Amino acid sequence: MAGEGESGVGHEQALLAFADAAVGATEQLAEARAAVLRDLGEAALLDAAAVIAGFDAITRVADGTGIPLVEAMAEATAAWRELVSL
Repeated sequence: MAGEGESGVGHEQALLAFADAAVGATEQLAEARAAVLRDLGEAALLDAAAVIAGFDAITRVADGTGIPLVEAMAEATAAWRELVSL
C-alpha cells in the first residue's frame, strides 16, 4: 500500500506510477499512461485503467450505500484521503 513495489509483478514501477497518477489526478498522468503503453502495450494499458476504475467504483458503491469506514482505517488513511480530495 505504500507504493514502494518489490511485488515481483513485471513493470511494477510503471504500473504503480500510472495508478498513483490516475488516483491522484496528477500532472504526471499523461507521462505515466504513455510509459505503460510503451512498456506493456495497449491491452495492458486498458487492463490497468479498468482495474484502477474498478477500485474507484467499489469505493463509490460503499460510500453510496452508507457502509461506514472503520475507525482504524479512517485514522490510517486520513492524510491520503485529504491529499486526494484537494
